[in-house]
Amino acid sequence: MSTRIKETRQQALEILKSKYGYDQFRFQQEDIVQTLVNGKDALVLMPTGGGKSLCYQIPSLIRDGVGIVISPLIALMQDQVNALSALGIRAAFLNSTLDHYERIKVEQQLLNNQLDLLYISPERLNTTSFLSLLNRSTIALFAIDEAHCVSQWGHDFRSDYMQLQQLHERFPNVPRIALTATADQRTRNEIVQQLGLQSARVFLHSFDRPNIFYRISEGESNRDRLWQFIQANHLLDAGIIYCLSRKRVDTIADWLSKKGCVALPYHAGMSTKQRAINQHRFLVEEAVVIVATIAFGMGIDKPDVRYVAHLCLPKTIEAYYQETGRAGRDGQPANAWLAYGMQDVISMRQMGQQSDGNENHKLNLHQKLESMLGLCEQVTCRRQTLLAYFDETRDQPCGHCDTCINPPPTWDATEAARMALSCVYRTGQRFGVSYLVDVLIGKPHDRIEHNGHDKISTWNIGNELSAAEWRSLYRQLLVYSYVESDPDLHGGLKLTQLAKPLLSGGETLMLRKVEPRIKKSGLKTARTAPEVADQPLFNALRALRKSIADEDSIPPYVIFHDKTLVEMVSVQPTSLTEMASISGVGDKKLDKYGAEFLGVIRDHHANL
Repeated sequence: MSTRIKETRQQALEILKSKYGYDQFRFQQEDIVQTLVNGKDALVLMPTGGGKSLCYQIPSLIRDGVGIVISPLIALMQDQVNALSALGIRAAFLNSTLDHYERIKVEQQLLNNQLDLLYISPERLNTTSFLSLLNRSTIALFAIDEAHCVSQWGHDFRSDYMQLQQLHERFPNVPRIALTATADQRTRNEIVQQLGLQSARVFLHSFDRPNIFYRISEGESNRDRLWQFIQANHLLDAGIIYCLSRKRVDTIADWLSKKGCVALPYHAGMSTKQRAINQHRFLVEEAVVIVATIAFGMGIDKPDVRYVAHLCLPKTIEAYYQETGRAGRDGQPANAWLAYGMQDVISMRQMGQQSDGNENHKLNLHQKLESMLGLCEQVTCRRQTLLAYFDETRDQPCGHCDTCINPPPTWDATEAARMALSCVYRTGQRFGVSYLVDVLIGKPHDRIEHNGHDKISTWNIGNELSAAEWRSLYRQLLVYSYVESDPDLHGGLKLTQLAKPLLSGGETLMLRKVEPRIKKSGLKTARTAPEVADQPLFNALRALRKSIADEDSIPPYVIFHDKTLVEMVSVQPTSLTEMASISGVGDKKLDKYGAEFLGVIRDHHANL
């Protein structure tokens, strides 16, 4: 190892300790830092909470000039800059929230080399005026965050990302790092192609988030099941709940508020100001629940989100993985809970068919949705399937998902499926599930009698199954494409080519049995607070942290993470020197907060 490499490695470790308060790097962070320090490009795929930001922040402090961070997250830039400022790092942002004088000030800081990091949106970076500004600046590196946004095959495409290849053309000697937590092989290939990263070193970390417990369930009364889940596990925790529509977001937030939760809505139909207020409350307060459309959450650094719940079916496994990854960023146990029904399947398929994209794009959407449905319906370890989607192999079941803890029973549904398919055919392939189930169980009403369907061969032949079991069967037939929903018939079902061999007796079909109603005792719980030996001291430290955070109007975790407070309780330092050895206590935070936290520890001892 050359002398220069040894020196930069030591410099990186010193920054890690002095600025961030950590003694060693995690995962592949050190190699990524060295790659950028040496002027080389990197493509980094690391799960949410894996510490991607350190990979470009530390090289920006080592190399001459400013690190330019391209991020789609205008609403969160202020929070990111606040967190860096608390570490003593010179950071700023340029976006539409700044007035003319604030923008001029930041631009002058950039030109005077008075910044370590500058956050900017891809839309602003692509302007002629900003590119001209960069030409007159000293640039340490370019960090392209959420790099999957460049891929039209991904789940969050942003057209302005397509223009970022010009960075390499304009600044060929400036290293670039592209980072994402969610990208299958096809998306990774397009990131490389669109950004011109063919020579970049690729760092692919495990996608596994072992602290997250995955639970996916199908059935009716999703809202009631959500409340059972929250009551059993997370009444005093921060969480995120995703819904498909703005109206549903407002309804669920209002409903949870009436039950005593601090539940705030977040969607594009709200004013920018109100969204910002709700997001700020979620970040700075404890036990706040955000009910949102998928527009919320990218880049959220809040470490203590204890659960993410879906009341809608994600379009892709990438979206599901990214959204659930917002839980448990601190490494503590967390829950990912999803409830879906037949209407979700129908709605998502129709949205894909009605997409404005070309046929290849529609086929891609269809394939990704089928993969997501397969994850929902499987009877084996969910984590194995989730990781396999990202080309990662896990030899053994995880033991930490619903299908591992309570393997779902299966049954030979061949004959029942033939009855269900025959009923679709006999009624003319134009009726929805509720109507078909009524025919099968012989439930008379005027519409059935008017159509004469109380006289056909499938009338009242299905009394061995309940209405709920027939609905579950139809949902699975829809998932496995034995039937499809016709939007021209308002959701009426019709047979597909796959139905023929099943109807003719040439195929056997094993399906999941319908799930019973969830009981509280059947839920896998996640701890709602860290386990500490001295809970009163931990609570006192948290109270001090909250008081300081409220006074400075910053999130509590910007001061210290829970993990750092837990270590304070364990070590119980008696001096600033001992406090400096605590993980997460850097020089700046030691100077600013150390004495106050030591005072709480001393007072606690004095009162014992």
